[in-house]
Amino acid sequence: MSETERAALLERLYQNYLVQQDSAAFIREVSRHYTVGTLERLTLSPRRELRRGAVLALGFLGDYRSNAAMGRALSDEDRGVRVAAEAGIVSLWCRDGNEQQRQALAIIIRLNTAKHFEEAAARADDLIAQASWFAEAWNQRAIAYYSLGRHRESIRDCQQTLEINPYHFGAAAGMGQCYVQLGEYPTALDCFRRALRLNPSLEGVRANIAHLERAVEKSE
Repeated sequence: MSETERAALLERLYQNYLVQQDSAAFIREVSRHYTVGTLERLTLSPRRELRRGAVLALGFLGDYRSNAAMGRALSDEDRGVRVAAEAGIVSLWCRDGNEQQRQALAIIIRLNTAKHFEEAAARADDLIAQASWFAEAWNQRAIAYYSLGRHRESIRDCQQTLEINPYHFGAAAGMGQCYVQLGEYPTALDCFRRALRLNPSLEGVRANIAHLERAVEKSE
């Protein structure tokens, strides 16, 4: 199959997905004809529909190794690409490590969602001890620490998350929230601006920036 034929096929599969909303069929057909590496290359296509299809497919089929391609797509000029990238990249962040480590992370996420923050932090400690390169483990512990009012510790974990995964807009925004709680508004602004550079679609962060800019101006 030529590159032109490959591109046209992905566009057709993407259009079928929009009509049928059948994720399983889309994943099955894309995985038959494309490698993850090819999908990553197609995220750079000048054709909008092709970029949308490639980014959507990567969200389903990729793993953490596709993080950079998806991270770049967060700033795509096309809103459809950006939306697909934001949804997909968060899933990729959880697809690092081996199966046991991914299961451990899933438990930590569920504990944070259920507001069992002490247990979430303790389990994150264990996961970080065995997989210190697992960025999302650091981020989930940062979430637990923030919710426990341990803001300095949360900031350190957000910084470590971003050191490992420079596209983690959630960690940058979370660090900003910590600095807000500490009353360090200029530093919070820097963090929120970093999050917005990584993901320009974060309207809540954009609103936080506007609010803090006014607060900082009044205090000067």
